[in-house]
Amino acid sequence: MSKKDKKPEETVEQVPTEPQQQPEEAPEEAAPQETQAGQSQTETADPLLTELESLKNQVAQQEDKFLRLAAEYDNYRRRTAKEKESIWSEAKADAAVAFLPVYDNLERALKQETADEAYKKGVEMTMNQLKSVLEKLGITEIDALGKPFDPALHNAVMHVEDENFGENTVAEVFQAGFMLGEKVIRFAMVKVAN
Repeated sequence: MSKKDKKPEETVEQVPTEPQQQPEEAPEEAAPQETQAGQSQTETADPLLTELESLKNQVAQQEDKFLRLAAEYDNYRRRTAKEKESIWSEAKADAAVAFLPVYDNLERALKQETADEAYKKGVEMTMNQLKSVLEKLGITEIDALGKPFDPALHNAVMHVEDENFGENTVAEVFQAGFMLGEKVIRFAMVKVAN
């Protein structure tokens, strides 16, 4: 009885103790590994998130700089286009002002009586050519005679009492005035009826 009883006890004791210890130890070791892995993932995620936010801010700043630069360039382009247009207009006006004394002298020559028809025709042709050049440059003569006096267009150098003209009406033009578009380059010198 003693031999038979001892063998089954040994086998029974050895079998249950070994399998029970292994499964209990394995979960205990696995649990700390999961927590360590979870902690390491959150620890690595935090620097990545901050770096991502930093990169987003940098991109937003660069985009803002780009938009500002594009707006500055657009403003520069518009400003230079206006400057070019105004420089061109001023150059035309300056050139026309230089030729206006020639216009005045030709106009005086046409008003003089002459017996030489060829001379008169030559002066008329020269005057017509000068008028054509001024028109091509966009320079027009201010129509003043018989019009109401406008201080923005006319320079009154004389006043006269004349019943043939209405009040504040231009009675005579001494010197023609000229405009370039809406800009007056020379005021018309006139006599105004009161």
